[in-house]
Amino acid sequence: MFRRPVLVRAALAAAVALLGTACSTDAARQPGPPAASTTVAPARLGRTLPDDPVRMALPATGAETRWTQGLYVFAQQVNRVAAADCARRGGFVLPTEAPLAFIRFFTLPDLDFVARHGLSTSADVPAATVGAPTTAHAGSAAQVRRCRAQGTKAAAALSDLYLPLEQRWFGELGAVDRAPATVRARRGLSGCLAERGAPARDERAFMGVADARQQAADPADLSATERALGRVYADCMRPVEAVRDPARLSLRTRFLADHATEVRTLRRRLFPALRAAEKRYGVPLVFPEP
Repeated sequence: MFRRPVLVRAALAAAVALLGTACSTDAARQPGPPAASTTVAPARLGRTLPDDPVRMALPATGAETRWTQGLYVFAQQVNRVAAADCARRGGFVLPTEAPLAFIRFFTLPDLDFVARHGLSTSADVPAATVGAPTTAHAGSAAQVRRCRAQGTKAAAALSDLYLPLEQRWFGELGAVDRAPATVRARRGLSGCLAERGAPARDERAFMGVADARQQAADPADLSATERALGRVYADCMRPVEAVRDPARLSLRTRFLADHATEVRTLRRRLFPALRAAEKRYGVPLVFPEP
């Protein structure tokens, strides 16, 4: 099992460059926000698709990334099931892999989710149904590579429908972060974090502080510590997201117009392909919900 701070680092790595010297040891040792003792119901799983595939593949708000997280996990599960089926037919088993997890997009922070559950805790990814292996015999390196390749091919049949366009979309988001309005909104972030007991000069530094504090927390206090830090982050980032959310939505409108042909293909093909993969591989398409 992963300890939650590891997922904080994983989510951060997906959103920003690795933390260098932004987080100081002194900041990590300073008193943090009070850990809340209130029990919070676990995050849930949803199955409802968005009204437009664009909101899943080209998210513009934090809440929309819940669908994107589900999409990413679904492709990984298809990969694993296809590879496992290949191994079962070949009479061997594949090496055990780490459990899958929904990983946040902190370039588009889902503040309501973070405020409720913390920086990394999410709904559990349901296990995919795989046929029982006929043997416990491990495959050779060549056999494993062959079946892994089949899994990759199965996942690519889905990701090829959205990933090239999505990568271009994420490449456009930097313009919002560099906009003067965003820069002005971010000026209040460090002061807000300091007032709430988590001094850090920016988001990256805060993630480092949060990681250090969760690593140092007593196991019995870890969940409450994570939720408290999540509330600090969400409270202090709301003025920034109040600027960025409408700017990203406006940017996406222009992006869709500039890539109209690709967007039409995405809208026509993505959902049918996902539903077909659900049936073929027995993998549920689900999304984390707060």
